[in-house]
Amino acid sequence: MSQNRAGLAGVIAGQTAISTVGDEHAGLTYRGYAIDDLATGASFEEVAYLLIHGRLPTRNELSVFQARLIESRYLPPQLVNVLETIPADASPMDVLRTGVSMLGTLEPEPQDAAGLGGVAERLVGVLPSMLLYWFNYHVNGRRIDVETSERTVAGQFLRLMHGAAPESRAEQALATSLILYAEHEFNASTFTARVITATQADFYAAITGAIGALSGPLHGGANEQAMALIDRFNDPQQAEAGVLDMLATKQKIMGFGHRVYRESDPRSTIIQGWARLLAGDDAGRLAVYNVSTRIAEVMWREKKLFPNADFYHASTYRFLGIPTALFTPIFVMSRLTGWAAHIIEQRADNRLIRPSAEYVGPDRQTFVPIDRRGQ
Repeated sequence: MSQNRAGLAGVIAGQTAISTVGDEHAGLTYRGYAIDDLATGASFEEVAYLLIHGRLPTRNELSVFQARLIESRYLPPQLVNVLETIPADASPMDVLRTGVSMLGTLEPEPQDAAGLGGVAERLVGVLPSMLLYWFNYHVNGRRIDVETSERTVAGQFLRLMHGAAPESRAEQALATSLILYAEHEFNASTFTARVITATQADFYAAITGAIGALSGPLHGGANEQAMALIDRFNDPQQAEAGVLDMLATKQKIMGFGHRVYRESDPRSTIIQGWARLLAGDDAGRLAVYNVSTRIAEVMWREKKLFPNADFYHASTYRFLGIPTALFTPIFVMSRLTGWAAHIIEQRADNRLIRPSAEYVGPDRQTFVPIDRRGQ
């Protein structure tokens, strides 16, 4: 009998030159660069270029790349019609899934492999436009102009979200978040994208499938669940009592632990720093931050579970004035760059991904025709 690896834990499913994860490697790296260095020294656009095109850009290449992303923000009229038709109570993740699929019918993938980078860039530029056009139309009752002159993806998102130019600190915080979420090896959504790509389906099909995988609460949706947990409590004392009660009754607490990290998530400390910075001296924000840190303290003391990247992203996004329902769609805006890198890599050396399963059903049975099976 073969060894059972539930969830494919520990199974090597392929090779990649895009990233490393886990304590047994160099931590989290993107194409050899440590996440700490990228998060503190690079822009999200540099990281997007690195993932999609395989190397860091020169200053001129970055400028041209940013210009292409800005040009990619427009929404075709047919897509606008679809966005206005999607119900107001739809999941924002479903909005992105539908929007990407629709765009694929309007702008088919080029036949040459070199065109994949262009499709990736188009989606990086247009996803904030899709999401926030739908959001503003249904929530605020207005049609917005998505073709702004903001130089960054983070700046574009915050301007469309709040209707004004973002503060530099807020833009930098969101950009750092996008860097931290951009890539993470063969996670569920990325592996989904590679499986779809391996069938020779197009780029849009792979991204649509990846969005579907990311929408689950055990993957991208954990940041929303973490915020729901934090919102239960008014102060650290109440948070401690509440979490202890949840642990005693064996309730699942989202935002802690990770499949590939054993000691800590290297992204968590970085985003926690931004959460504390954005909290500042504001009493309301400090209350949320202090509840968060107490929950983390209790989880480590009681279960030796550390906060993963999702946990402090929740309070960071709250302090940026972002509704909880949009937390995971921001993850999509970021992880799209990693998905694109994996799609391109899979295409370059493709083989259909078709694992085997261990059968645990009944032994061979004798078939009985329906007229002899009784009433």
